[in-house]
Amino acid sequence: MIESANSARPDMTIVRVFDAPRRLVWQAWTEPQRLAQWFGPKGFTNPVCEVDARPGGALRVTMQAPDGTQYPMAAVFDEVIELERIVWTGSVDHDGNVSFAVRQVMTFADRGGKTEVTIQAFVLRSTPESAGALGGMEQGWSQSLDKLEDALAGG
Repeated sequence: MIESANSARPDMTIVRVFDAPRRLVWQAWTEPQRLAQWFGPKGFTNPVCEVDARPGGALRVTMQAPDGTQYPMAAVFDEVIELERIVWTGSVDHDGNVSFAVRQVMTFADRGGKTEVTIQAFVLRSTPESAGALGGMEQGWSQSLDKLEDALAGG
C-alpha cells in the first residue's frame, strides 16, 4: 500500500458549470435515486446506490460495467454543508481488498442560475494494482459529469 506523500495538493481537479439551479444539482448528488441515474462512467449503471448525506453517513454504490462486472465503492461523508460542499472519503474494493482510498471534495457555487461544481480528488492510499483505475479517474469523472448534465436536462 502506498500512502500519499502530499495530501494538500489535489491529484485531480475538475470544474464544470451546469445549466441548472444549485438546489437541483445538490439533489442529484445527495438523493440516491438521482445519483444512481448518472454516477459512474459512460455505459455503467448502479444497481446499488445508498446515500446518507450527513457527516459520518455512508455512501454505497455498486457500479456495473456494460459487461456485467461490478465495482463496489463505499465512502463516508466527512463534511456536508447543504448546497455548498460535500467531502467524502471513499475506497474501492477489489476481490475483498481495498485497492485505493480517495478523499473527494465537491463544492457547489451559484453562477446566476447555473451551478459551478468543482471536484478535487486527493489519493490517500493506493496499490500498484490500482494504478489503472486511478489513472482513469479524471476520465471517469468527466463521463459521469456528462451523464449528470444529461440527467439535469431531463435526458
